[in-house]
Amino acid sequence: MKFLVVILVLVVLWLLWRGGASRRARRDGDDSPRRRPDAPTPPQAMLVCAQCGVHLPRDEALPGRGGVFCGEAHRAAYEQQHPAP
Repeated sequence: MKFLVVILVLVVLWLLWRGGASRRARRDGDDSPRRRPDAPTPPQAMLVCAQCGVHLPRDEALPGRGGVFCGEAHRAAYEQQHPAP
C-alpha cells in the first residue's frame, strides 16, 4: 500500500512539473500578438438636472432652455413651469 502512495505522489509531481514547463514554453515562445486591455475612459464632467437635481454624466444630459435635464419629461416639465419671455 505504501508503495502505491509513493507512486501516486511521484505521478502527481511529474504531471505538475510537466504542466508548468509546457506553460512556460508557451509563454516564452509564443510570438502571437496579445490583446491589450482597452484604455480606461477618462472621467466625464457631472452635471445637475435643473428640474430634480440629479447628477448625471455630460454625455447623458439633455440640453434645454433652463439648463440641462436628466430626461425629456423633466425638460418638458421645467419649460412648462418656466415659460419663455
